[in-house]
Amino acid sequence: MNHPFLPLLVMFAVASVIVVALLTVASLFGPKSTNAAKNDPFESGNPPTGDARIRFSVRFYLVAMLFLIFDLEVVFLYPWAIYFRHLGVFGLIQMGIFLVILTVGYVYVWKKGALEWD
Repeated sequence: MNHPFLPLLVMFAVASVIVVALLTVASLFGPKSTNAAKNDPFESGNPPTGDARIRFSVRFYLVAMLFLIFDLEVVFLYPWAIYFRHLGVFGLIQMGIFLVILTVGYVYVWKKGALEWD
């Protein structure tokens, strides 16, 4: 059978066998010592303080979502920059419209106070 995805399938099969073999060997021959210090949560070298289930402000999530939205919008600039010479003036106008819409959205969010961190 000469399927075009056969080498890829063989590679995934070999990688899976290697992963399972290494995990099995590590679980059989690896050290199995546990103590209280190993079971404590680790927070950047500092001893844990307080409860891990604290409530975050809604502002945190709002700023995070706005960052993701505007960050993903900027990703669309890369393909445009690569094909800039092929697109010509039409592509320049299209990207100008896109950037104006993006800027209007950013100014709207800014004026609404969504980026204020109190």
